[in-house]
Amino acid sequence: MKIDYHVHLEEGPYNLSWLNKANGKLAPIFLEKSGLIPGTKEAIIAHTEQFLRYLKEGPFTENFFDHYLKSAKEKGLKQVGLVDHLYRFKETRAYFDQFVIVDDTPLGKEQRYFFDTIMIEEMDVFIAFVQSQKEKWKQEGIELRLGIEADYFVGGEEMLRPWLEEKPWDFVIGSVHFNQGWGFDNPDTIDRYNDLDLLALYKDHFHTVEKLIQSGLFDFVAHLDNLKVFNFRPNEDELISMYEKIGDLLMQHNMATELSTGLKYRYPIQECCPSPTFLEVLVKKGVPFTLSSDAHFAVDLGMLIPEAVQQLKDLGVTEIATFKNRKRIMLPIE
Repeated sequence: MKIDYHVHLEEGPYNLSWLNKANGKLAPIFLEKSGLIPGTKEAIIAHTEQFLRYLKEGPFTENFFDHYLKSAKEKGLKQVGLVDHLYRFKETRAYFDQFVIVDDTPLGKEQRYFFDTIMIEEMDVFIAFVQSQKEKWKQEGIELRLGIEADYFVGGEEMLRPWLEEKPWDFVIGSVHFNQGWGFDNPDTIDRYNDLDLLALYKDHFHTVEKLIQSGLFDFVAHLDNLKVFNFRPNEDELISMYEKIGDLLMQHNMATELSTGLKYRYPIQECCPSPTFLEVLVKKGVPFTLSSDAHFAVDLGMLIPEAVQQLKDLGVTEIATFKNRKRIMLPIE
């Protein structure tokens, strides 16, 4: 069963960096659609017109979303789990403002700007759109599943619960992107790593992951060791005991995690989550895995998934986790 259970739509923030990235990712699609010769004035005009239409209409339209369907078919995927980050939705602002640094310090201003520019959608609009596309995807031989990726903060469980339990999700992903209010995967704040004790930082990060698992709010945990995103990591021998504890907790709470290729093709670490060492620890304990590209554009859907499948097979894994109506379904791995 070829699957990808962690796929995003576009998300901004809509600055020049995003514009350049999105333009590059979408250019091949627009050029193919136009049928014009790349490098000609006519082609760039057609491309610009398509890109402008895409920006105006937004991600919750068939004109945009059909690119994901086409990409999924080309990659031979049979199930796709589409999610959006919780911080995309305007109604979650108070939750993030409570746990993230958004004061008038340089870090606070940076992170407040991030939320101001990225938190522009409504959750029910997203849900209704994805639900409306399921039958179309099914007719093309692909099961589309609806999910949410929710940032977890220790102490925020009761604020988070209604969004996770009162909506028609097929699956709910728990993730950690912040440490003590700092968004550690933001390249604009990378200098903070130089001022921190890395081992203490990782201990704190995994403590939050432990609480996430124990909360019982989620169906699987995303990119367990994404703290390594910019290549800041202590000697991994010092992390083994933390890996072991995470594995034990996942098993105790009957929770899955993902083998995510996102950091391998998108970030400096160029390594999947979890790391090969972490992965081996978890597989030995029997932790269930799903597969994730963490794609944010249609062209990246399914990226490096065949390599991830082979990693699991090499470790003796024979089943893969899929989800429907908040139920985990184990299927044979291809």
